[in-house]
Amino acid sequence: MRLSNLADYAVVLMSAAARQCGSVPIHAGMLAEQTGIPGPTAQKLVSGLARAGLLVASRGSGGGVRLARPAAAISVADIIEAVEGPIALTSCVSEGRHDCSLEGSCKVQPHWGVVNGAVRGALAQISLASLSVTPRKSNPFVSSEVETLLGSAPTTGLSTSLEANGILL
Repeated sequence: MRLSNLADYAVVLMSAAARQCGSVPIHAGMLAEQTGIPGPTAQKLVSGLARAGLLVASRGSGGGVRLARPAAAISVADIIEAVEGPIALTSCVSEGRHDCSLEGSCKVQPHWGVVNGAVRGALAQISLASLSVTPRKSNPFVSSEVETLLGSAPTTGLSTSLEANGILL
């Protein structure tokens, strides 16, 4: 599975808009400049994301776009669906679609809804806010499960010795 370039660009563009913290409206041209997305593509995305209710546009002097709601309340799934429509790995789960040559004999088709729901659910758990901050540098010698456990454990005393050895919690 791979996102289209347009969906990828939409996530990048929305992340740049989120870094503005909603303080001032920003023009599509400024977003294009900040992200490297071509100007016409940025304008097309801004229009589509505004139609989808993820951006709010204002006209006139000081106009531009800003997030329609806090970045923490916008998910990656929201952005992808605004550009590509409902998240579906196969066409057979779409209402009214009957273009599969295996329809009628496929034993997996009834389960695709669960798979699509899982993918959408995972993308819905990733907020725009989390994509708008610089990720913490992880330690290549410690697995992510251990980092998670260490991150939730009390670190009094432990963190000082680990930090002294270049391991950041």
